[in-house]
Amino acid sequence: MNEYSKTFELRWADVDANQHVMHSKYYELGAHTRMSFFITHSCTLEVMNELKIGPILFREECIFRRELNAGDIVTVNMLLTKCKRDGSRWSAKHEMRKADGTLAAILYADLAWLDTTIRKLTAPAIAASIIEQMPKADDFVYSD
Repeated sequence: MNEYSKTFELRWADVDANQHVMHSKYYELGAHTRMSFFITHSCTLEVMNELKIGPILFREECIFRRELNAGDIVTVNMLLTKCKRDGSRWSAKHEMRKADGTLAAILYADLAWLDTTIRKLTAPAIAASIIEQMPKADDFVYSD
């Protein structure tokens, strides 16, 4: 797969007192894009509950480049930047672009899989399959 992205129309409720999109909404767009990828690739919430796993976030960082405003259409992609070969830990980059292609923000996230029963990190069999299907960044590396 070469690309995965979601397109959103930003709402009035996404705007802060400065009349631009709140910083927290960028993080929500990244998380929604990641979860949509899982669901689209057969890792639904029902499957995660059945397997007793879930993605866990270690770090998120957003670099803001251009303002986004209510009514703007933004496309958020997802690129895998690094991962362990078993898919247990991985990092993603999201580029957020306005409808005209202007780069508004870049979001980086470091993640892993959690066994929700014992509350410890795990490497579920489905993780390697999901990682295999994720689009890779140009500078993608395995981190083993």
